[in-house]
Parts: sequence; structure tokens; C-alpha cells
Amino acid sequence: MTSRVALGIDIGGSGIKGAPVDLDRGVLLGERVKIATPTESTPHAVAEIVRQIAEHFTDTLPDDAPIGVTIPGVVQHGVVRSAANIDKAWLDCPGEALFSATLGRRCLLVNDADAAGVAELRHGAAKDVAGLVIVTTLGTGIGIALLHNGVLIPNAELGHLEIDGHDAETRAAASARERESLSWGKWAARLQRYYTHLENLLWPDLFVVGGGVSRKAEKFLPLLSLRTPIVPAELQNAAGIIGAAALAAD
Repeated sequence: MTSRVALGIDIGGSGIKGAPVDLDRGVLLGERVKIATPTESTPHAVAEIVRQIAEHFTDTLPDDAPIGVTIPGVVQHGVVRSAANIDKAWLDCPGEALFSATLGRRCLLVNDADAAGVAELRHGAAKDVAGLVIVTTLGTGIGIALLHNGVLIPNAELGHLEIDGHDAETRAAASARERESLSWGKWAARLQRYYTHLENLLWPDLFVVGGGVSRKAEKFLPLLSLRTPIVPAELQNAAGIIGAAALAAD
């Protein structure tokens, strides 16, 4: 039986990466292609990099393979509505139409945390978990995916909750730890405040922690004391690619 295949492309602050995905197994089919995000990461500059990545796989993908692209912002009916950690030119940009026109075929544009959440739901740490799962991606900002009984509730911008007078991600994102040279313990204290606030608002059944820093989960997750189970993501940096491909195939 031939596996279903789609192309996933994940736009990040430092790099744009893509690969074909085996949709049945939730794995990358071969090495990712990664190209540095342009210094001026305007919509058209980013779309050109996405085109280059898609063209790299032209000979290895079926002509009708779905294409999914992530963006670190709210996506509402194909239009990018927020730009907290990307070029402000993305605000109100019809991103899905732009990428579709640039690639010469229809593609799906989705929030990056939502894509990672769907990947963890289908093939990772959130698989077969009943109730409410909150997937958090700790990176430049804090991305959130809400998953209730296997259904994605998109565009949950809970990384921007105001806690103690601050936008939460400015103090608890992985970038804050690096920027302020915080020890793992001091950063964990900020995460404790953030996750406690989340669990008191939403009473989730599970937290899944993604983002590049999840590779070092043993340094900070054991320092947290929550009533909600909290585990590292299983798919790590491949989650956005896998989730984008899966949602495009849907």
C-alpha cells in the first residue's frame, strides 16, 4: 500500500525548513531542506524562500501532493492577523493566497503552534489523550495549541496573557532565558508562574512542551510543581513540518 505524502514547510525566525512527510506514520521522508530566513522577512521575501524549498522536492513529490506552510502568527481564513515575532508587513497579509500564487498551486497556511500541536496529537505526546491538551512551544515567543478530545481550537494566543503586569512571553519564553542569562532554576520559576496561571484558567488534562528547548526538558520540567501532568514534545523541531503537511492533506 502506497503511503500518503504531503509537503510541510515551517517558517521560523532564523530559518525556513521543509520536507516531504509520510502522513500515515508522521515522519519526514528524507532530510529537511533549511534556508536562512531573510533579514528583511517581508511576505514576498519569505514566499521566495518557500518557493525554493518546494522546488527542491518537485521531482520526489506527486504532482497533487498537498502543501502546508506555517507562520508564527494568527491565521484567519488565510489572512495573517498578528505579527508579534515576525515582520510587521505580515499584518493583514493574505498569506495563503500569496504562497499559493508563488507556488502555482493551492497550499494551506496555518499558525506554527497549531501545526505542532496537531503533529503531537496524531503522532506524538498528545496521542490518545482525552480531554484538553495544551501544547506550548517555547522559543522566541510562546506558541499555544489547544486540543480538545482530538479537535484543534485554532489561534489561541495565550502566550500573550498578562501576568504580573507583563506579557507572559516576554518573561517566560526560551528567548527570555537566553537574553537575561537566567539559570534553569530562575527560568523554571517563571514557567511555574505561567503554567500555574494556565491550569487555573483552563484545567487541562495534559501540558506538552515543545520548541527547541524541549530537547533539554530534564533541566527544567522536574523543577515545576503542577497538578497537571507536563511532558516534553516527542517530535521536537519536526513537529511544525509534520503538522502543516497533515493539515494541508485534511
